[in-house]
Amino acid sequence: MIRPERPADHAAIASVTAAAFLDAPHSGHNEQFIVAALRDAGVLHLSFVAEVDAAVAGHIAVSPVSIAGGSVGWFGIGPVSVIPALQGRSMGSKLVHQALDALRDQGASGCVVLGDPLYYARFGFKNEPGLLLPGVPPEYLMVVSFGPAVPVGIVTYHHAFMATH
Repeated sequence: MIRPERPADHAAIASVTAAAFLDAPHSGHNEQFIVAALRDAGVLHLSFVAEVDAAVAGHIAVSPVSIAGGSVGWFGIGPVSVIPALQGRSMGSKLVHQALDALRDQGASGCVVLGDPLYYARFGFKNEPGLLLPGVPPEYLMVVSFGPAVPVGIVTYHHAFMATH
């Protein structure tokens, strides 16, 4: 079952997120702090949990991003977390689909994600040469537009993505 987060879920979301990224090679192991910082800053636009046996087993965060050049209505997905024992069973995919559907329903312009190109391509994400995130190899920044235009410029995530505790 996928549903919006509730205040009672915050500790479980932090635990799931920490566990999901514990052995991730390209992680700063601060993802659980990012989610909390986004929430504290009031910019956690969407936050869904996946439940298994009434326990939080997965989570997705969506927050606004800015793109140089004045594009509006753009969001970033991440982090996406699933407890290791349940990874590879479509829970993460269901969370991503739920987030993208919600953004479309809300009239968002589109969404970016920083992650594995092979994984995120299945959701329609692709690389766009004119979209950049400084310090990140371009193949890991992907975009899906909900309209005809894909912006060009530098993507900036909220400063909460620098959270370390």
